[in-house]
Amino acid sequence: MAAVIAAGFVLVTGPFFIPELHKLKFGQSIREEGPKSHQAKSGTPTMGGIMIILGITLGTIAAAPLSTEILLALFIMLGHFVLGFLDDYIKVVKKRNLGLKAKQKMLGQIIIAVVTMVIGTRMLGIDTSVWLPLANTSVNIGIGYYFLVLFVMVGASNAVNLTDGLDGLASGTMAIAASAYAAVCLLLGHNDLALFCVAIVGACLAFLRFNAHPAKVFMGDTGSLALGGAFAAVGILTHTEVLLAIIGLIFVCEALSVIIQVISFKTTGKRVFRMSPIHHHFELGGWSEWKVVFVFWTVGLLASVAGLSLL
Repeated sequence: MAAVIAAGFVLVTGPFFIPELHKLKFGQSIREEGPKSHQAKSGTPTMGGIMIILGITLGTIAAAPLSTEILLALFIMLGHFVLGFLDDYIKVVKKRNLGLKAKQKMLGQIIIAVVTMVIGTRMLGIDTSVWLPLANTSVNIGIGYYFLVLFVMVGASNAVNLTDGLDGLASGTMAIAASAYAAVCLLLGHNDLALFCVAIVGACLAFLRFNAHPAKVFMGDTGSLALGGAFAAVGILTHTEVLLAIIGLIFVCEALSVIIQVISFKTTGKRVFRMSPIHHHFELGGWSEWKVVFVFWTVGLLASVAGLSLL
């Protein structure tokens, strides 16, 4: 039910919602320093993430009991949804290319993280230990755990945001990762959260109907930041923060490629990759957009299998 309602909402609203985005001229601006082949995508409607997040919310509420765990997961996702929506609105409607300032976005994420830690520790019994998959042991890191939660939230939301650079890449990769985490939730006894994950899978797969190459709509920061927040939520609430990085290997690589590129260029004046995030590196190396997406999906699937094997 969770998957069907989430997917159904996206599939039904898409044919009506996308033309409205066209009428409102909510078109994506393509950065000039990006691959030249992407300039043809300029003007493609963005903020399609609204359909995804509403679909996930409806599917979750319809199928899952409104437990504290589910409400907190929805709060984390919808909190990032608001940040992403404001970012897109400022860029697309107000014509300010940078959107929200980094300090404003960080403040919002800190507030979400603080609420998560307060509810998680006081109402859900989450302690300050970290489970290490390879060692199969937990280490109590004390107050450091609170910084870890903030790092996971900021890292996951921005990593998924960076992955959203090719048609179908972020939505397909997220569907794979969320499928793996549905299994993680079931294995660890978080049945409510499993329904939340399944709703994510349904909405993301349905969104591919409009987002696969050539994309008719982009999810924008509205969708990518919220999906990253949702991904962080299931990792934190199942207390599998390290496993999150393994299953979300593609997201980690996308973020690391940007960090490495920036550090290298600022310190040596040289670039490690042809262009970052890393999916552009392969594009400029001659791979077609579809090939990059397919290979990344495959790596994401293998990473998910590896993560489940460790669990």
